[in-house]
This record gives sequence, structure tokens and C-alpha cells, in this order.
Amino acid sequence: MKRTYLSAIIFLVAMTTVFSQEKVLSKEDAVNLALENNFGIKVAKNQVEIAGNNKSILNSGYLPTLTNSTTANYNRDDSVIEFPGVFSDDGTPRPDVEIYKAEAQRYNSTLNANYTLFDGMGRFYNYKRLKEQYQLSELQARETIENTMLQLFSVYFEVARLSENENVLGQALEISTRRIKRAEYAFEYGQSTKLDILNAQVDVTNDSINLLNTRQQLANTKRDLNVVLNQNLNEKFQVDTLVSFIPRLKLDEFVSQSNLNNVALLQTEKNLAINAYDIKVNKAGYLPTIGLNGAYGWNLNQSAASAFFPGTNNTTWNFGLGASLSWNLFDGGGTTVRVKNAKIAYENQELLKQQVELEVNRDIQNALAIYENRLNIFNIQEQNVLTNQNNFERSKEQFQLGRITSIEFRQAQINLLNAQTNKNLAKYDAKLAELQLLQLTGQLLNIEF
Repeated sequence: MKRTYLSAIIFLVAMTTVFSQEKVLSKEDAVNLALENNFGIKVAKNQVEIAGNNKSILNSGYLPTLTNSTTANYNRDDSVIEFPGVFSDDGTPRPDVEIYKAEAQRYNSTLNANYTLFDGMGRFYNYKRLKEQYQLSELQARETIENTMLQLFSVYFEVARLSENENVLGQALEISTRRIKRAEYAFEYGQSTKLDILNAQVDVTNDSINLLNTRQQLANTKRDLNVVLNQNLNEKFQVDTLVSFIPRLKLDEFVSQSNLNNVALLQTEKNLAINAYDIKVNKAGYLPTIGLNGAYGWNLNQSAASAFFPGTNNTTWNFGLGASLSWNLFDGGGTTVRVKNAKIAYENQELLKQQVELEVNRDIQNALAIYENRLNIFNIQEQNVLTNQNNFERSKEQFQLGRITSIEFRQAQINLLNAQTNKNLAKYDAKLAELQLLQLTGQLLNIEF
């Protein structure tokens, strides 16, 4: 039995040594990998590129159109021309005329150019609308990146928490394993009963199971992080467990500027600008459209010779310019309806902006309160660890002197274990609350992780 428990602890300690040799994935490296490889971020960047193409001059309607039309025709005729009742000078009937392979070709090519001089300012406002749409897509991509960063650090800090818990549970297992040795020696010298050995073995079993379960959770969470980073699922690494918090004065500054930087508010403003341009684009339907057009053409007509006419070979060049004006004086009220609906959509967007402003202010106040509460809990848990560490050290001394039982010593050990794991949880909860607050203030991507 003794060898079994010793073998177990040797195996677990060996596993810890292997883990300690893994490379460290820093927060900055994790952010860079996510920005480069994450699927959601890649899709968002492609959407921005599409919006960039849409706002280019090639999609503005300001450039002329040039089209070419070319045709070619070929005819071949075989014919016999008869002259009934027609006689030659010698009185004989005039012979028939046979024409074979009478070929005719016709070719033409025309270039047509059209340019809109004025369309009621519709394309002008649509071009501006496309620019606003591009900026909106950039804000949407930024929101995707911010959400990905929160997801990244939620998983990253969970890996860090489980890593620290693994170390704590490993230390607890070592302490419990030493208790077995002490209980066995004490039993051999008649200073304790078999019950002390059995209690120590039960504690080693429980500590071993807790450590193995934590390692399994840690392995699973690392795979979750690899998914976010879009890398090999079995990539081995350690994470940085050092956490620092932004000074409160800096946070207050971020909160005061949140109306200028919050991505949700910025998106509502862009949507409002887009709706304003929609009204102007639809109003363009009330005005006329003026355009220019030009054509340049070439024609070649080749005809075969006949019985009475020689063949022809005609080449012509054509050039023309023109202007057009069209004015839809009344379209059945369609333009009026579209303008009215665009104005209603603009009013709805104003209402939505007010709602988002209220919700964002609420979320910021809630996030600030949650952050302060979690930071206070973390500070309390840090002090709690020190208290339980002192209690454990004194209990350890009393246990070695035989003044307290193994059960009382185990309780002190469990209290310390719980205090350490609770502190780890409180630390990363507080940091995540800080990151959520930074996202709401629009500063998440402007800080060093």
C-alpha cells in the first residue's frame, strides 16, 4: 500500500515537471495570434474589404460607361437568270446566265459612350452613404475584435486559474503523502493507531483525484484556447499568471470619455448618418437626369457582282454626339412614399440611439460596480490566504508535536486550499470585470495586456 501511494505521487510530480517545461504563451502573444488567425476576425476583416470596394470610385456612378457592339454577316448565293422570249441578234434565244459563289460580307463595329452629368445629386449622396457604410463596417469589425478579445481572455484566464490551482493541489497532495509516512512511522513505534494511516490514505486519494480532475479541465481549456487562436488543438504551452490592474484614476478618465469611444454608440451615429443620406438619395427622384452620349462606328459592306451590276465594296465611318434629359414628372407617388419612409427610418434611428445611450450608461455603471466589488473580494481573499497560511503553519507545528489530531490538521489544510483557490478565482474574475469595463468605455484595444 505504501509503494502504491508513493508511486502515485511520483507520477503526478513527474507530470508537473513535464508541464513546467512547456513554452510560455504571453498575453501579448495570445492577442497577436488571435488577431492574425481567429476565424471571426478574418471574416470581419473581409467584410471591411468588401465595404472598401463598395466605396471606391469604381462603384460611385461618376465614371462614364463605354460599350462596343460588333457584328459580321456573310452570304453566299448561287443563281440562274433566264431570259424567256429574249433573242440574240442572230435570232437565237438568249442563253441563261449562271452565277455561282456570289459572296457578300457586311461588317460593323460601334463604340458607345454614355455619361450622366446630373441625376438629382443621387449618386453624390449615395457615394457619401457608401463611405459611411465603410466606416460602419470598420466599427463592426472592431466590435468583433473586442468580443474576441474578451472571449480570448476569458479562456486564457481560466487556463491561468486552473494552472495555479494545479500547483496548489499538487502541494496539498505532497503534504498528504508526507502524512502517510509520518503516520506509518508513528504506528510502527506505537505512537498512533491504524486509523491515522487510513485517514491519511483517504486524504491522498481525494487530493489525487482533485489534482487529476483539475489537470483534465486544464487540458480541455487549453484546447478551447487553441480554438480561439486557430492553432493545433494539442499545442502545448503555459500561460502568464501575473495580473495587474489599471489605476482607478485612469479608469475614471476612460468612463468620462465613454460616450466618445463606445463602439455601440459610434455605430448608432453612423447608422444615423446613413439614414440621413437615404433621405437625400430618395429626394433625387424629384429632379431630372441629364446625360451625354456619343458613338463612333465603322461599317464595311461588300457585295458580289450580279448579272447587271458590278460588285461593291463600301466603307463608312460614323461619329455622333448627343445629350439627353429625362424628368419623371410624376411616378405615381413612389418617390414621395420612399422619402416619407426614409424620414421615419431616420426618426427610428434617433430613438434607437437614445435607447443605446441609456443602456450603455447603465452597463458602464453596472460594470464599474461589479469591478469594484470583485476587486474588493480579491483583496479580502488575498488577506484570507495569509490568515489561513499562518493558521496552517501553526497547525502543522501542533500536529507534529501531537497536540492536535490529523482531522484538525486536515481541516486547516482544506481551509488553506480553499482560500488559495478562491483567491485565484477572485483575481481573474476581477481582471475580467476590468476588461469588460474597458470594452464598454471603448478602450479595450488601446491598452497593453
